[in-house]
Amino acid sequence: MKIRNLEDLFVAELRDIYHAEKQLLKALPRMARASGSGELRNAFQEHLEQTQHQVERLEDVFAELDQKAKGKTCEAMEGLVAEGKDVINNAVEPDARDAGLIASAQKVEHYEIASYGCLVSWAEQLGHQRAVELLKQTLAEEKAADQKLTELAERRTNREAQQGDGQAGERPAEQPRLQQPEPGHEFNDETHAAEEEIAEREPAGAPDM
Repeated sequence: MKIRNLEDLFVAELRDIYHAEKQLLKALPRMARASGSGELRNAFQEHLEQTQHQVERLEDVFAELDQKAKGKTCEAMEGLVAEGKDVINNAVEPDARDAGLIASAQKVEHYEIASYGCLVSWAEQLGHQRAVELLKQTLAEEKAADQKLTELAERRTNREAQQGDGQAGERPAEQPRLQQPEPGHEFNDETHAAEEEIAEREPAGAPDM
């Protein structure tokens, strides 16, 4: 699509975020299934429902503009979704995975907040009042979702991820270091027992030969 003016840019950005939201409809169920925390899982499922309504709002905006609702490949969202997959595949500890999933989700939210913020501003400039109303609803939802994830991370998830398999702030007790035998003097249990037996047979104070 050739972009010659603000109207063209507005439509192009609508198509970009439309494709992004469609990607999220596939990614959010996967993120919910990977969540170790029920609270985080519910947050993803709730945002999935919101995303479905956001897609519908975008389709309403396209209709207001007499434009066909179609997406333009959003490479930014493809990259963010791929990062989320990496977290799922590589984080072996549930709390660390949840912390990573929150970070991945917030990267998505920040991208969407920036996108919808621009769209609202452009719609206002272009006089598309119905589009302004619809896009502002979505922008408010994205900001609220981002804040909810921040609160969850700071209240619980980050602390639990820090603890991992042990306790936060604790280090495993240092094990005493065993003295290593000099080269050529390695021994095992059998040679050690033989040395003790020889020592017991040797009389105390025996003169040197």
